[in-house]
Amino acid sequence: MTAASPAPAPGRIRVGSAPDSWGVWFPDDPQQVPWQRFLDEVAEAGYEWIELGPYGYLPTDPARLAEEVGRRNLKVSAGTVFTALHRGPGVWDATWEHVSQVAALTQAMGARHLVVIPSFWRDDKTAELIEPPRLTAEQWRDLSTGMERLGREVRERFGLDIVVHPHADTHIDGEENVARFLDATDPDLVGLCLDTGHYAYCGGDSVKLIETYGERIGYLHLKQVDPEILADVVRNEVPFGPAVQRGVMCEPPHGVPALEPVLAAARKLDVDLFAIVEQDMYPCPPDKPFPIAQRTRRFLRSCGA
Repeated sequence: MTAASPAPAPGRIRVGSAPDSWGVWFPDDPQQVPWQRFLDEVAEAGYEWIELGPYGYLPTDPARLAEEVGRRNLKVSAGTVFTALHRGPGVWDATWEHVSQVAALTQAMGARHLVVIPSFWRDDKTAELIEPPRLTAEQWRDLSTGMERLGREVRERFGLDIVVHPHADTHIDGEENVARFLDATDPDLVGLCLDTGHYAYCGGDSVKLIETYGERIGYLHLKQVDPEILADVVRNEVPFGPAVQRGVMCEPPHGVPALEPVLAAARKLDVDLFAIVEQDMYPCPPDKPFPIAQRTRRFLRSCGA
């Protein structure tokens, strides 16, 4: 008679935050807090891990950035890029120029992940329609093959894993399109960054996604949406930018989805995951983010993160 194998240890959740939670959407914008203030406050709020945010917001010189984050006892978990690979091979060179910049800095900071956000089909400032919200079959093929190529190149050249971020007002958004994208891409090359707020915004169930596609989840963004504001946004077809200005992304634990079951489902995957807090608030008063960040960190500790 052989002894039963011990149950696997639950995965470790490493919590961090990002410039997004300080109202930062752009490399340079007079409505945003200076990067020095973001770094000071994110450290004081009790976080150890940060994302780079939009390329150019934080210093892009690796030595200077390493000094700035190091003296605040911070570490970098990921960089972020935007891509429009559904537009076909013709956009590859411009895409790679942007990706390689961010990937090089991400690698220099010792991080292992590159968060890839599909391009918006609305302008992120004016909300003007840029292109149709639905892809053709050919565009879906270009998107999936382009992401696989990106995953391969980023890994070979920089040693990073890409995690694609479903996002409101992009072509990879809710349950149907996320499933279609995942089913069309190689799991060895393309992982998923599950953003709980964006997925709820687009009608998805985060726990169900983790339970169904758990092997694809490589990274988490933690945020919640206000269900009453979301209902009005959906009913009136409000673009994402104005929806954020209305406060559709709200402070935990006052929105949906509930984060406790999401974190519990993530722990059952038996993998180490980053869970980066991202509460979209662009634009916001400069004194608003810090107390929210403190309260959110306390709340996540109460959830065992």
